Amino acid sequence: MSSKILIIDDEPDIRMLIKYNLVKEGFIVEEAENGQQGVEKALEFIPDLIILDVMMPVMDGMETCELLRKEDILNQTIITFLTARIEDYSQIAGLDAGADDYINKPIKPKLLVSKINALLRRKSSGLSNSKQEEETQDLIIDRNKYLVYLKGNEINLPRKEFELLALLYDNIEHVCTREEIMEKIWGVDVIVGDRTIDVHIRKLREKIGDDKIKTIKGIGYKLKK
Repeated sequence: MSSKILIIDDEPDIRMLIKYNLVKEGFIVEEAENGQQGVEKALEFIPDLIILDVMMPVMDGMETCELLRKEDILNQTIITFLTARIEDYSQIAGLDAGADDYINKPIKPKLLVSKINALLRRKSSGLSNSKQEEETQDLIIDRNKYLVYLKGNEINLPRKEFELLALLYDNIEHVCTREEIMEKIWGVDVIVGDRTIDVHIRKLREKIGDDKIKTIKGIGYKLKK
């Protein structure tokens, strides 16, 4: 079954170029010209991946991403920003808003398609551990529903944060190196910024507690019992 892609961008030429190249590769593609329309279209279309511009009228990409991430039905949808802004702070802001990746304009069509395929392969591969539900003290991971329960309270994590937490759980009390995390969560085909792991770890700590994840300086992270 063909993957579904939603393009949210206020520039018609950009949307047309991206759609043409994606449709040629067999993807099912829908478009939206602003963030508000994009959220409505996403809830109707339920895409596998959203290409989201940052600078848009009506509702910018950051706000749009935050709203999309609040929708349970879109919990497994990949969101990647497409923008001409390459400053480090804007990439961090995008990750904070719930994005999975960041693509800078201009980008060659073949490279864009390659990157999208890499992101979708990561999604389709799923989590490596076959256990359906894991528990460590007051933390429960439901792999079927992509949900986390902390002391009985449900926490709905974005897909990348969930996968990162699950990886740390699979190696509980053992250190996951930054290289291992990058490879297993983002894959070798996907290039992300150096701060990506730090941002996701910080967001996990905000949700499950600072004491759960320990930093091993210069090496990586581990989840404590």
